[in-house]
Amino acid sequence: MDMVQNHDQNTPMEYQSETGRLNILGFWVFLGAEIALFSTLFATYFALMNRTANGPLPGELFELKGVLIETFLLLTSSFTCGIAVHEMRRNNKKGLMAWMIITVLLGLGFIGFEISEFISYVHEGATLSSSAFWSALFVLVGTHGAHVSLGIGWVTLVLIQTSRRGLNPATAKKVFITSLYWHFLDVVWIFIFTGVYLTGMVMHHG
Repeated sequence: MDMVQNHDQNTPMEYQSETGRLNILGFWVFLGAEIALFSTLFATYFALMNRTANGPLPGELFELKGVLIETFLLLTSSFTCGIAVHEMRRNNKKGLMAWMIITVLLGLGFIGFEISEFISYVHEGATLSSSAFWSALFVLVGTHGAHVSLGIGWVTLVLIQTSRRGLNPATAKKVFITSLYWHFLDVVWIFIFTGVYLTGMVMHHG
């Protein structure tokens, strides 16, 4: 009996059931597939990054200010997501809910800026069919944006479930898995920010 008590005290709630442990392990496998997907998209982008044809050059359209705001919003959301998991570990449901809601709002802000950025590209004549470069960029950045949108919906559903059922090993597992997903998207964005935007500005302004 003592062993069970020790296990409960020292083990994070999301790992306390075998289902939770297996689901989290399964999610890491899923993330491996996601890494393969984004690696392919990045490889395609880098292979096509000089094929701008007659379309606009990235250096002409990329705006550092907007991209920095997007980066700030997503990096901050990753931080607030981390605080939410910390509050969950302290068994503070209100703290978890509050910080996760802030995370979702920051994610929505990120998506808002990304949509306006895409609209401005289209207005400037850069579309999927403008060149191989622009089609690769829209697919890579758009796929990431779609994942963030999915993450927002997923976190929202988990929050609704947690508010109804309370904090227990089942809801804690779901919160933890969504937090892993959110941090993963943050890491992918750092690669997009440096590999796509900063490189595009340097290459075509250098």
